[in-house]
Amino acid sequence: MIKKLRRKFVIINMSLVAVILCVVLGMFCFTRVHAFRAESEIAMRQMLNSSRSKEPPENDTKPQSPSLDFGPGGRNPAFNSTPVFLVTLDENNEITDTNSSGSYTVTDTLSEAAVSAAFAVSEDQGYLSDLKLRFIKQNTPEGTKIAFADTVQETRALGELVIQCVMMLLLFLLCFLLVSIFLARWALKPVEKAWEQQNQFIADASHELKTPLTVILANLRILLSHKDASIHDELQWVESTQEEAGRMKKLVENLLFLARSDAKSTPMLYSTFSFSDLILGCLLTFEPVAFEQGVMIEDEISDDIFISGDAPQIRQLVAILLDNACKYAGIADVLEKSGSSDKKVTVTLTSENEKIKLTVHNTGKAIPEEDLPHLFERFYRTDKSRARTDGGYGLGLAIAQTIAKNHRGKITVVSAKNLGTSFTVTFPVSKEKESA
Repeated sequence: MIKKLRRKFVIINMSLVAVILCVVLGMFCFTRVHAFRAESEIAMRQMLNSSRSKEPPENDTKPQSPSLDFGPGGRNPAFNSTPVFLVTLDENNEITDTNSSGSYTVTDTLSEAAVSAAFAVSEDQGYLSDLKLRFIKQNTPEGTKIAFADTVQETRALGELVIQCVMMLLLFLLCFLLVSIFLARWALKPVEKAWEQQNQFIADASHELKTPLTVILANLRILLSHKDASIHDELQWVESTQEEAGRMKKLVENLLFLARSDAKSTPMLYSTFSFSDLILGCLLTFEPVAFEQGVMIEDEISDDIFISGDAPQIRQLVAILLDNACKYAGIADVLEKSGSSDKKVTVTLTSENEKIKLTVHNTGKAIPEEDLPHLFERFYRTDKSRARTDGGYGLGLAIAQTIAKNHRGKITVVSAKNLGTSFTVTFPVSKEKESA
């Protein structure tokens, strides 16, 4: 799918750029065509005007040249880039004079053919495609004058311009194709990563759901094979089925919470409540669990710290961190050296610099550095062999991170040898102080 999406991205980009470049280059060629046409018309009209204003000098005894005086070098700078010539006709439409610009040479045959073709057209100006000439007719008291502009050079220039535009278009498209491929890979990296995570999420969820379902189906087969037995006789299979069903229910609830959070559809019941009291309540709940695991809980809770948010979600966040800390609390190297064998979990709550900081520290074994960036990924476990015995699915920290983000907070982890592991959650300070 990612390859198809990347290919579609490149095709759409290339299509849009190709259309834009074709329009731009087409407009450029169109304007050049009109510029050439306007230039030739200006040259023809200037020749007509120059011819009309030309008068023979009174005291000049030298014979008049059949060509017009176009300035130094015999060329008129105004229209020397466009080959033009002027044909003068008498009242009987007979050619009396032919003048050309610069070194442009006009034969009698060309003049006669051009005049005949021009008279065949009813308009006073037009284009003679057979002779590749533009013309403008002008009637004067002395007769008719027709100015012609040769378009051979213009046609050649336009052909070269089109070839250059096509080459530029192909070069730009090739360059942009390489850029589009790079941009497609770069822009779709988050999508590709999300797609891979989703596929991994589905695979992990299916695997985790498969285990309790397998146990439940196996227990049901055993129960069906003992149809005459009482519930008391098969109580272990019934209890096992109930336990696995409960685990599966918890897993489905966690998956549903994460899915709703991703879709931004998790209902949030905001209120301002005492964060200090909420954490103390959670500590009281975890004291029996910690006692059974041989973990001692210490707290440094500042009084009267209030927070605005969803109280059940915040309570779930604290419970996840406490459960995780108690579960993995071990004998840290620093405690071993001091001769102490206590497993400790320390909970600290402070408020400073417009931030509320909750830290849950345990004296367990340091988390490997390569595992730290993946701790908040769904279904990720540092010790996969303990997953089933500890009852975890690798979703707790992912849920904790989601809850922190829902409350504009941030959760981080620090773990090092001889120091243990600390999870720190920061929230913005609530300006109101109202009990929940």
